[in-house]
Amino acid sequence: MYPIFRFLRGMSAARRAPRIGPFDAHVSTHRCWPWDLDPWMELNNGRTLTLYDLGRVPMVLRMGLFDTFREKNWGFTVAGNSVRYRRRIRAMQRFTQVSRMMGWDHRFLYMEQSIWSGGECCNHILLRVAIVGGKGRSGIVPPAELVAALGITEPSPPLPEWVQTWTRSESQRPWPPVLPAIPVGERTGDLPA
Repeated sequence: MYPIFRFLRGMSAARRAPRIGPFDAHVSTHRCWPWDLDPWMELNNGRTLTLYDLGRVPMVLRMGLFDTFREKNWGFTVAGNSVRYRRRIRAMQRFTQVSRMMGWDHRFLYMEQSIWSGGECCNHILLRVAIVGGKGRSGIVPPAELVAALGITEPSPPLPEWVQTWTRSESQRPWPPVLPAIPVGERTGDLPA
């Protein structure tokens, strides 16, 4: 189940917090509750992705993007990510999340988030985020339109080489994925024949 009450609490705190610039970090503190655990009694890797919402969406609110989204009838969605898990987070453990936008290219905004506990980085995520929707429009909105709507006239800061390498790698990944041959007796659901 989505952590809606934690999400609303984070949004309420973000509304009261001072605005941040487009590249400033948003810092938030969270706790690993028993319902966030996997069978090994640590923060579930899938739940980690959900908990990153609790930092990313309030960050966007503090940046002032929600006003532009509302005016233009835009939204934003994760279009890809890469996560590194390095340290376990156990039940009831408090942790700090750091979220920031890194820059953009012709299609996506790039963000990074990390979770810290005891001075150590527990995990880190790189995301590319698409701006979607609009009045009478479907598909991806070029980030240049969002940046212009925010009054930013400077180009994106150069994305780090490791982000550019990831982007190039993702552009070579086949879509849709090529399915292996599956014996007819093992097929279930709506897989293509």
